[in-house]
Amino acid sequence: MRIKRSCFILGVSWLCFSTLFVTSCSDIAPMVRKVTYPPDFNYVSGEDLRSRMNQMAAQIQLLDQALFDTTGAEPDRQRQVVAVLRQIEKVGSSLSAGEAGSSHPFLEDFMDEFVADVGQARNAAALSPPRYYLAGRVTGSCVGCHKVNR
Repeated sequence: MRIKRSCFILGVSWLCFSTLFVTSCSDIAPMVRKVTYPPDFNYVSGEDLRSRMNQMAAQIQLLDQALFDTTGAEPDRQRQVVAVLRQIEKVGSSLSAGEAGSSHPFLEDFMDEFVADVGQARNAAALSPPRYYLAGRVTGSCVGCHKVNR
């Protein structure tokens, strides 16, 4: 009984010490990641994720505006829609897990599919005459995914 109690006290003490040590060292997390994550693991920091998502949101807003504005010449509109979709595809690919893996499970599950949908929308928008239906779905898919994954 004494041995069990001593082991329990020792375990709790070690847990408390470890917790205090880890929380007191703000720079320890990157060092721990170097040891605990496989070398090809793509850790996306929260700040980087928010930055890229903000870039994505800005591009989605530009896409919405380009799809809504029917007053300009169609070739200009088409070029703008294709360029914005290309940029969305680029930002989405940078967020995509790929073979490297990611620290954000929703990105792993949905970003590859989203990037593929954006590519299809870009191809359809580049046709003559352009087809913007899939581009409209791209703007809606952001809302759908964020509603589900909050």
